[in-house]
Amino acid sequence: MKSRRLGVLCGSALIVVGSVACGQKGPPLPPLVLIPAPPALTAERHGATIEVNLTVPSANADGSRPANIARIDVFAVTGSAADMSDLEMAKVGTRVASLPVKAPRNPNDTVEPGESTDVLEPPEGKGLDQGAASKVAEEISAAILKGTSDAVVRTYISVGVDKRGHLGRFSRRVEVPLALAPPPPSRPKITYTETAITVRWNPRAIPLGPAPEPGLLPSRPFGTAVADVAFNVYDSTAGTRLTPMPVKETEFEDTRIEWGATRCYVIRAVQLVGTSNVESNDGEPSCEKLVDTFPPAAPKALRAVATDGAINLIWEVNTEPDLAGYYVRRTQLPGTTEQRLTPTPLQDASFLDNVQPGVRFAYVVVAVDKAGNMSAPSNRVEETAR
Repeated sequence: MKSRRLGVLCGSALIVVGSVACGQKGPPLPPLVLIPAPPALTAERHGATIEVNLTVPSANADGSRPANIARIDVFAVTGSAADMSDLEMAKVGTRVASLPVKAPRNPNDTVEPGESTDVLEPPEGKGLDQGAASKVAEEISAAILKGTSDAVVRTYISVGVDKRGHLGRFSRRVEVPLALAPPPPSRPKITYTETAITVRWNPRAIPLGPAPEPGLLPSRPFGTAVADVAFNVYDSTAGTRLTPMPVKETEFEDTRIEWGATRCYVIRAVQLVGTSNVESNDGEPSCEKLVDTFPPAAPKALRAVATDGAINLIWEVNTEPDLAGYYVRRTQLPGTTEQRLTPTPLQDASFLDNVQPGVRFAYVVVAVDKAGNMSAPSNRVEETAR
């Protein structure tokens, strides 16, 4: 259905649903204005930076799509703003950002919830796609705190606005603590095995009388003198957080093993202030190139079976994912020099050695991986061909 403006036929006239009954006259109704649903809004503290994350609504307040929206405005006030209405916050607050959004050409051309929008023209213009996520950063400066040095939070709200300046539904409010962030931990140390990378760090003590960060006014400490601090681990190359939630431990295990790749990490301390987390600035990053120096396990259960003019060797298959194969080594007894019989790695866990009957030989097998690391030798077996 391409329009939500429905009507009924009364006699020979089409009457808009919602007007007086057929046969009755009344004043003309104003056109129905579709307003966008509220943006989704969250915020996080990273050192002296507040990151406001929002998602553009893709529907109107009544559920119809696409949203009648042309931009999103983000407002902020220092303090809780509990005594302000949403409109008052928009009037007296600082407009932190105004983000353009692709808007429908005809706002009345919509579909019902659950119906496909393929029959509609897509929203047009420059700006964010409907349903897209975006981010706004604001630095906690002395200007933000001016005249309100006792304020402990910064409150944010956002709203969608259509082409004619009509405001949609306001988002929920988000309060961000203005307390000083905890200091970042020490530079992490990195070790790794064949299966996992271990990142370890040391926390730094939070001073009892915190000094202001550059550009910030002095702040009073929150909570107890000994802070309850957790940590977030980030991939400093990709900028992605690796811990879904802050961890209390001072080590983290990363299973993204890829030989030849370089893994870089940075740790941030996280302190709970009220009901919100305050995250430190980045600690010093640490990087490590992953080099495969780990040999495969020695082949197991090597057996030798004598036949006419040959000795058949069999052993258990190794399970390493980077296994390249096996080398077979032979020594003619008694006491001659060992020689490798297979110039390239065998793919199968078996080998047939054609030898002179009546001569005794000793054998071992070694496994080799794709990086060239060789295992310890297997058990030694001796046999004489018939």
